[in-house]
Amino acid sequence: MKAKIMDSMQKFSKAMFVPVLILPIAGILIAIGNVFTNPRLIEMFGFLDNPITMGFGSILSAALLPVLTNLGIIFCVGIALGLANKKKAEAAFTAILGYLVFLYAMNKFMEIRGMLVAPDQLQGSGQAMVLGVQVLDMGVFLGIILGIVVALVHNRFIDTTFNNAFQVYGGARFVFIILIPVLVLAAILLTFIWPIIQQGIDGLGGIIQKTGNFGIFLYGSLERLLIPTGLHHLIYTPFLYTSLGGVAEVGGQVFEGARNIYFAEIADPAVKVLSQSVIWDARGISKMFGLIGACLAMYQTAKPENKTKVKAILIPAVVTSFIAGVTEPIEFSFMFVAPALFVIHSALSGLSMVALNILGSRAIGPNGFIDFLLYNIPLGIEKTRWPIYLLVGVAFFFIYYFSFRFLITKFNFKTVGREDSDQETKLYSKKEYNEKKASGASVSSGTGVLATADSLSATIVEGLGGAENIKTIDNCYTRLRLKLSDPSLVDEGLLKNQTQAKGVISNGENVHVVYGLTVPQIREKLEKYLGRDNGGDE
Repeated sequence: MKAKIMDSMQKFSKAMFVPVLILPIAGILIAIGNVFTNPRLIEMFGFLDNPITMGFGSILSAALLPVLTNLGIIFCVGIALGLANKKKAEAAFTAILGYLVFLYAMNKFMEIRGMLVAPDQLQGSGQAMVLGVQVLDMGVFLGIILGIVVALVHNRFIDTTFNNAFQVYGGARFVFIILIPVLVLAAILLTFIWPIIQQGIDGLGGIIQKTGNFGIFLYGSLERLLIPTGLHHLIYTPFLYTSLGGVAEVGGQVFEGARNIYFAEIADPAVKVLSQSVIWDARGISKMFGLIGACLAMYQTAKPENKTKVKAILIPAVVTSFIAGVTEPIEFSFMFVAPALFVIHSALSGLSMVALNILGSRAIGPNGFIDFLLYNIPLGIEKTRWPIYLLVGVAFFFIYYFSFRFLITKFNFKTVGREDSDQETKLYSKKEYNEKKASGASVSSGTGVLATADSLSATIVEGLGGAENIKTIDNCYTRLRLKLSDPSLVDEGLLKNQTQAKGVISNGENVHVVYGLTVPQIREKLEKYLGRDNGGDE
């Protein structure tokens, strides 16, 4: 039962990545549009004071801002696509149709019941205009709920076929036929149920606000602690896109969620200082500064004869973490060989966000230094107070460094470069750590670099126990996410040493292989090698 629940949660977390990874692009482009329309920048750089660049910036911001006010349909389509086992394109198309059916069904039912408020009284009424249709204001939750419903019906009925004259109604058409009464009934039920759920969400948001810095600490710590499970996205996503992350009126429109709010504030020149809710997306401070200090500590505490190897391992990981905010290569270097360090790292990550909040930082820092520059520098110091972010970051660089150095030497943690003489200097996986702990023997294998994409895919397949052992293939930002028939057949040593995997995590049938930012290409080549359709028709 526990494994089944975890499997469902991991599958949902993976599906959330479809919309979540796209939305920051809209934010970055809005920030770029702000560069061309920012009065201070125009005053500093005279060449920006022309109708072409200013018009381009205005159009860019205006074109992308509606993405933030239509998150429901974005999440509906993205989650349906992500959760569909096969024929993902049909699932996405059906999700759009289902979304429209739900909206108009709820609107008509509310009209019949006399529940619709006057259009000029929408604010604060719990109702909103969604794609021009007045319904209950469910925000991004509407998309999440409908995406799940569509995916469940799609997976259950997509293979349905009929004979003779009725064969045209099989497959995706039958899915839509089944969905219509389901969605109409859901629209009626949610008309009564959602106000109660909304009260609960508002109450939870109130508790979080009342706990203040303690709530921020828990948020920052849990977001890191759940990295091994791949469920950390379920921590930060609600705060970024729902009322849990705050509610604010910007430019006459009401926005929910930290990221939606500051995206809107970026595009509004009337906003002088970003809202306090931006703290929920300051998760990059440990990525840009803290873990760099941890790496320096691991390098300096490594055995002298291993320092050259350690440097070759850690420098690419440091650059990836600082520039792009991808932390798994560093975290996997100590997560399983010294779990206490990972707990300390999670706690320090939460504390760094608390420090930013106490000192009044309004800087946007979700990932790495590239995002930090694009978002904050054009907005100016007054609007973001970004120097505070940098000062806190430098402080936590040293806090991480001294904490990790003390703990590594005090407890003789076998971090990278401190392995026993009969062990290889490398990043260890969870399985290798457990085997070593149980048997007292070291686990190592030869290294090698594969020359071609086919040979890389072939080795990955071998490391996963063969093609027949691989049930499904997917990926998130940095991980190859697989479901295997028999996870015990996984050869982690082979995957790590001959395919350059940063780490391997097994949980029931679910196996995650961490490759970093190249994982989409690795997945594509692996599916091509196995002759499986990228859309999921396996």
